[in-house]
Amino acid sequence: MSRPRVLGQVVDGQTRCAHYQTVLDVIAIRFHCCGEYYPCHLCHAEIPGQHEAICWPVAEYDARAVMCGVCGYELGIAEYLARTDCPCCGARFNPGCKLHADLYFAPAI
Repeated sequence: MSRPRVLGQVVDGQTRCAHYQTVLDVIAIRFHCCGEYYPCHLCHAEIPGQHEAICWPVAEYDARAVMCGVCGYELGIAEYLARTDCPCCGARFNPGCKLHADLYFAPAI
């Protein structure tokens, strides 16, 4: 199976981008508004003529919208938010990403 394409300023094969490049920055997020994967909110915003990002609603937290850049496994939103690593390959995710999860996912109340 082929990996989904990742748009934006991707700088390597593990989805690191011009904005986030640490060893742990290995996820891409499928944006609810367009269905496309980007490494981060800044990459999405920089596309010329791009629309405004729309958060995933809580009712759709089962959607596979987070991709591990190491192995290509697609996690459900709730699954991603509950983990610190990829359930498929064990790659660790940057815990700092969850500090701005509200840019991608509506907060669960």
